[in-house]
Amino acid sequence: MQHYSLLDLAPVPEGKTAADALANTIDLARKAEAAGYHRYWLAEHHNMPGIASAATSIVIGQVAAATNTMRVGAGGIMLPNHAPLVIAEQFGTLATLFPGRIDLGIGRAPGTDMATARALRRHMSGEDNFPQDVVDVMDHFGDPSEGGPVRAIPGEGTHVPVWILGSSLYGAQLAAALGLPYAFASHFAPAMLEEALAVYRRTFRPSKHLAEPRVMIAAGVFVADTDAEARYLRSSQVLAFARLRTGSPGKLPAPVEDVRAEIPPQVLAQVDQALSVSATGSPETVRRELAAILERYRPDELIVTGMIHDHGARVRSFELAAGILADLVDGERSRAQGQA
Repeated sequence: MQHYSLLDLAPVPEGKTAADALANTIDLARKAEAAGYHRYWLAEHHNMPGIASAATSIVIGQVAAATNTMRVGAGGIMLPNHAPLVIAEQFGTLATLFPGRIDLGIGRAPGTDMATARALRRHMSGEDNFPQDVVDVMDHFGDPSEGGPVRAIPGEGTHVPVWILGSSLYGAQLAAALGLPYAFASHFAPAMLEEALAVYRRTFRPSKHLAEPRVMIAAGVFVADTDAEARYLRSSQVLAFARLRTGSPGKLPAPVEDVRAEIPPQVLAQVDQALSVSATGSPETVRRELAAILERYRPDELIVTGMIHDHGARVRSFELAAGILADLVDGERSRAQGQA
């Protein structure tokens, strides 16, 4: 692993507002940069009371303005919701304002329910235009072409790095075919993680964008002084995910002592599987669990996330995680140098 990064869903806790959530995001981003995180990504979700990052490019701009060196980007933009030119202009503008710091992760899912998707999308045809839309976005970021009929201004010449996001073989195959870096959404959909990584690495075609495969995987992380306290903090995310699965999404719930008493067993089993790529506990426990994840999947980068109701506890969890991840990166580099 070369880098560790942070994925923020800008959670809106029960008893708080979207304004509180966005203020928390700015505060967390500043502290994440101080803690050594390489990237800070935000995700596009719509019609979800518990997530405040719907206007993702705007929030990215605020985070980039509040920080100095950390890369900032989308993990990701759901491209079927948008015209490629609009995304190229938005992220080209960001890259012009914050040169060398902006990433664009692109996903194919709607990021919402189908009724909201119909309200968002420029069309709802059955055709799969996603691969061409990705190519169109990248073309808009390419070298200026004075004679081009449609140009992204700002955008052209910015060469914003594009990542393909996915949770299935589709994204792995597309990223490999286009020679792009690949990020897997293993923090909530890990079922096909191993197979997707194998397909991507085996079929990767070098491109002008990337010479060798580059993999990022996501993991939930909840760190506190004790295992019991960390499990208590994590209960908010478990409850939120269970409510989403049962069709009743809301703000991020307050934590509970016994989350298993709050969720039907069959739903809890689904949630446990979905959130299984995670590390929860004291620093010692989390170090052991993260090391096992890294050893099993061998990512080039790990991006961590965690929805915790109390902002102070959330900040501290990510700060403790950063210390653990820095040690793991240093240890891996030392081993690599010893083998060279």
